[in-house]
Amino acid sequence: MKTRRSRANKPRTLPSHWTPEQALAVFEAVEYLRDSLWARYGPHIQQAWREQLMTADDSLEFEPGEPF
Repeated sequence: MKTRRSRANKPRTLPSHWTPEQALAVFEAVEYLRDSLWARYGPHIQQAWREQLMTADDSLEFEPGEPF
C-alpha cells in the first residue's frame, strides 16, 4: 500500500474547544505513536519516503570527467 506524501501536507481541522491539557495529551499520544512506529519500521519508512521523493526525472545525470 503506497500513500502519497501530498496527503500529509493537506491542512487538517482540529477541535477549537480542547483545553491545553487535552491538546497536550493528544500531542503526547501522537509523539509516542511516532516514536513507536519509527522504532519498529524506521528503515522501511525511510525507504518509502525516499521512493516518494524521487521521480524518474530525479536520476543523476553526469559525466564523470566533467566539472560540476
